[in-house]
Amino acid sequence: MAGILYLIPNTLSAALSAADDLLASIIPDEVQKITARLDYFIAENAKTARAHLKLVSRNHPLAIALQEIRIDELNINTDAAALPALLAPVLAGRDAGLISEAGVPAVADPGANLVRLAHQHGIRVKPLVGPSSLLLAVMASGLNGQSFAFNGYLPIDGGQRLKRIKTLEDRSRQEKQTQLFIETPYRNLGLLEALTSTCSPGTLVCIATDLTTEEESIRTQTAAQWKRELAVGKSPDFHKKPTVFLLLAE
Repeated sequence: MAGILYLIPNTLSAALSAADDLLASIIPDEVQKITARLDYFIAENAKTARAHLKLVSRNHPLAIALQEIRIDELNINTDAAALPALLAPVLAGRDAGLISEAGVPAVADPGANLVRLAHQHGIRVKPLVGPSSLLLAVMASGLNGQSFAFNGYLPIDGGQRLKRIKTLEDRSRQEKQTQLFIETPYRNLGLLEALTSTCSPGTLVCIATDLTTEEESIRTQTAAQWKRELAVGKSPDFHKKPTVFLLLAE
């Protein structure tokens, strides 16, 4: 009988340390218990996964020593041909945990392909409760939570980026739909500048940074208001910090 593929949520920040007691407020205790009993993980980043398991071990003893736990990597560089081997232990009856570098796996994460393959093989997939920066941002933005779409990363090329922003703004206006996207953290300011120069003055833009951390910041205002702040050198404290961008055209 095949094992279970658990979708293990991770924290949204690597800043937590062994001295912190914040894990319980982010990851439910029952989820930590399940995580602690597994001895095989498929992770976007093995180092990050081990750091998370170390935090979990402070609350619940791990099934085996941390250094003996098997962690295979699955990231954007993993060839599709390697996926069956990652699932082989699960097909043989071993439970496994799929864990992202941050947040929930298989959402804006390469783990989705493995989950699809698990379904094809009849493997039970068990999602566990944990933080999703996308849903937290929608919740806190004040924008439309009845209809929203995540668009991943916008183009790096300036011209293509402006065209894409305009397309998303038009779609938002026509469908009354909140549009979400993310950026490589060191390019956050450039994206905000592109939004303020492209969007209509009244379009609402939310910047949600460092969610669930002590430095969390969530602000929603019009593109015109953001533009005025940038013009006087006042920008959000989001350089090199994970940030979710949202817009809603009205």
